[in-house]
Amino acid sequence: MTGAGATVWGAVAGAVLAFAALAFGFWGVVLVAVLAALGALVGAVVSGRIDLRAAVDAARGRRVG
Repeated sequence: MTGAGATVWGAVAGAVLAFAALAFGFWGVVLVAVLAALGALVGAVVSGRIDLRAAVDAARGRRVG
């Protein structure tokens, strides 16, 4: 992703979090942030950028190689 694309997505994420803060308060922002992170993780796994099996093995302390 280019610098301009990252800036645009960062601005969009900020706007969404600001709207959640206005509409739902602090816990709404937390919920939106957690669900956005979960969605990003699922998207990365589906697209193949993250190998979920290797990540789980690394989290368990197994050698990944």
